[in-house]
This record gives sequence, structure tokens and C-alpha cells, in this order.
Amino acid sequence: MIGSWLLRPNNPNESKSDVYECGESPIGSAWMQFHVGYYMIALVFVLFEVEVAFLFPWAAVYKTLPSPWFSLGAVGLFVGILALADAYAWKKGALEWL
Repeated sequence: MIGSWLLRPNNPNESKSDVYECGESPIGSAWMQFHVGYYMIALVFVLFEVEVAFLFPWAAVYKTLPSPWFSLGAVGLFVGILALADAYAWKKGALEWL
């Protein structure tokens, strides 16, 4: 670590210290407010992604489970809770695009 620190080139300049964003120079301030609807859409997307992430492995091993009816009930409860969350988001207007 010390050897690489000693052998590295050290040519600081203003352009290297500038904020890098896809090769474009920054315009304006980075502090700006976004509409809360973007965050709501992101949370609903995470809700669907969690559902898929848990249902896919369960569906892959469903036939080999020792008690498929119990696991079907557990997944039904899981999907029911997520459906309630989805219905709540829908009622609150989180699925409406700006």
C-alpha cells in the first residue's frame, strides 16, 4: 500500500476535483425537491419486487414440500397482506402517475 502510494502519479488540478456526472459539467444546485409521487411509485415497485422475490423460490419447490397445503396457506396469507398494501396504495392514489 505504501509502495503504490509512493509510485502513483500526483497531478491535482481543478478539473479532477470537479463533480463528475456523465461527462457533463454540473448546472445549478444538486439540492432540489422531487415530487413525492416518485417516491410512492418506488415504494410500490419495491412491494411488487419483494412479492416476486419470495414467491419464485416457493413456486420452484412447491411440489417437494412436506406439507404443501400449509405452505399454500402461508403464501396465501403473504399475498393477502401484500394485496392489502397494494389496495391501500391504490386508494391513496400512489399508483396515479403525476
